[in-house]
Parts: sequence; structure tokens; C-alpha cells
Amino acid sequence: MPTLQISGSCDAAFEGVRRVFEQNFREQNEVGAGVSVVVDGRCVVELWGGHADQARTRPWQQSTLVNVYSTTKGMAALCAQRLVDAGKLDLDAPVARYWPEFAAAGKERLPVRWLLSHRAGLAAVRGDLPGEALYDWDAMCRALAAETPWWTPGERHGYHAVTFGWLVGEVVRRIDGRSLGTYFREEVAKPLGADFHIGLPDPEHVRVAEMGAIPPPEPGGEGMSLAALIAGDLTSVAARAFLNPPSMMRGPNVPEWRRAEIPGANGHATAHGIARIYGALARGGEQDGVSVLSRAGIERCREEQSFGRDHVLQISTRVGQGFMLSQDAPLASFGPSPGAFGHPGAGGSVGFADPSRRVGFGYVMNRMGPHVLLDPRADALIGAVYRALG
Repeated sequence: MPTLQISGSCDAAFEGVRRVFEQNFREQNEVGAGVSVVVDGRCVVELWGGHADQARTRPWQQSTLVNVYSTTKGMAALCAQRLVDAGKLDLDAPVARYWPEFAAAGKERLPVRWLLSHRAGLAAVRGDLPGEALYDWDAMCRALAAETPWWTPGERHGYHAVTFGWLVGEVVRRIDGRSLGTYFREEVAKPLGADFHIGLPDPEHVRVAEMGAIPPPEPGGEGMSLAALIAGDLTSVAARAFLNPPSMMRGPNVPEWRRAEIPGANGHATAHGIARIYGALARGGEQDGVSVLSRAGIERCREEQSFGRDHVLQISTRVGQGFMLSQDAPLASFGPSPGAFGHPGAGGSVGFADPSRRVGFGYVMNRMGPHVLLDPRADALIGAVYRALG
């Protein structure tokens, strides 16, 4: 194995994070990755290493961006919560107040908060969509506005794996006038100096790491029942959620995916970009004079909305208003603080805020893991952070 070179820095108290980060390469077959930790607004860990391509010829740099899949959902939710702070969005109002076409198929009274908490029953589109629809905002929003919910809205929750971004993002667009990616860039990422993008301009594609293939679920792992459901019934909500449009199976290593705005799945970020945003949320919503969200908004984010068996993922999930919450289960906790909130992404990436310890955390990688919620690599890093905090 080539000599492992880890770049970056960390405070002496957090050397344990560096050791775990190195172990992930030596023992967990990490290809390329970055981890960043912000405590009370100060970056105490920023490490990166490995390779940005699967052939291991291109070194991972501090500026390397990587697709973070559903870690993007936290940023989409943050945009909606900012509009609540501004008095422009009422979470208990019908979605149709802001998006009139959404009232079709009996959805005229469905409230906005059910979009954020995965209770809307719109985790997938039933009818076959053309591949190009994945990159066509208007086409996806038309299809979702016309769709009949898969279950009675509000009665259960089921992960809106990709549709979450269009549903929440169209509400943001109807209220603000800007696309969600533009709103996020202009109101959050650029003011904070956070390297996180939803809809990546073509000149930035040279910075993007190549993602590996999605591995099969581990025998007996939490993804087995989901995989079996998809394989056994291609008309199920789970199968349609992950396979319709069929271009989802092409993966993220194509320019169409990178440049599109798919706020449920295609954010591109560095670990530090993620940690900086969550670091601001962890210290009351403000960093370096930039107001990201009010304290009341932070409390809304981590207010439990759904807990228990997820109708799509077939495992237990605990959800706030747009964010995942910790639960007492293996690989499902953002550290020991019960009030932490954030979002993992398929394959392993994750970001979260812990307001009680004023911690913002970001981890990104390009070797896909098989786990549905937290990956063991991220879990080990989180454990090291809290051991350092004492």
C-alpha cells in the first residue's frame, strides 16, 4: 500500500481524530476523504487525504469537492427554515398556498411541515419518467404536483429520498423567486464562505472527486430489507423512489448531475464547508457577523416530527423539521448529545450541529459504504471528537 499522507491540521487535543482518520484508510479501505470539526466557531480539525479518483492517481486536495447525496437535505431544510424566520413561510399552511398546482389529487390541505418531516406520502412518482427528467426542475415539480400520495399524509413517515429536494425547493422558489441552489448560495454559503454548492457551475467540475460504485448491502445489515423490497417489487414506493427517473442509476460522475439542482441528493461540498455551516447553527445561528438562523429556528429544526418504522427505508428513523435526529440505535447517533441534528448522505458523508457542545461536524468521502444511516467511518470519527471534548 502506498505511503499514506494526511494533510491539514488539528488541535493537539484532537489528535485522536487524526488517528481514527488514518485508521479509516488503513482498516476501512478509505479512498479519499476529509473531516472537519468546528467548536464554538473555531475550526479545531481540518484533515484530508487519499485520492480523488478510484484509480488512486489524483491526490485529494483541501479544495476537493465531493457529491454528498442526502447531506444536501439539511441545506435545503435550512433554506426553508430561514423563510420561516423571515415570516414568509408558515409551516402549518397548506403547500398549495405557495404552490397552487400542488392542490391536485387531494393535496389541497397538506401542510408544509409534512414535506419537511417526510410525512407527505410523495416519496416517489408512480408513472415512468424519462431519464432527462432528473435534471429538469420543472418536469419533476409538475410530476409531484400531480401525484397522488402513496399513503394518507400525516399518518406515517417514509423517506423522500430524492423528491424531498424538489418539494421543499419549489416552496422556497415560489416564495422567494430564486431557485433553491441560488438562494442557498447567496444567503448562506457565500456569506459564510462555506464551500458547499447545490448546482455546481461547470468550471468547478475539475475540483470534484470521482465517486465509487454503491456496494451491495451487508448480509444482515439495515439495508437488506430495503434491497429485498426494491428487488421484489419494482412498483413499490421504495423502488420508484430510488429508480424513477432511471437516470438515477447512472450515478453522480456525470456533468448533468453536477450542474443540476437536485437538493435532495446532489450537493457538492468539502468537509469544512459542511462543518462551517453546522458550526454556525451550533452556536446560536451566527458566525462572523453572518446570521444563518435564529435560535427559535434552531429549536424548530430539532423538534421531533416522526419516529419509528420508516415506510420507505424499512428501518427506524427519527426526523425533525427537515433534519435527521439521533436515536438510540447502532450507527444512528450524532454523538452523545440528544439535541444534535443534521443529515447523513448515502455512502457515508454526514454533517451535524450539536448546540449543547457548540460543535459543527463534517465528513466527506468517495468510497461508498453500504449503510443506510451513519457509516462506521463517520461514527468512529464522531466518537473521537467527543472523547477529545471530554
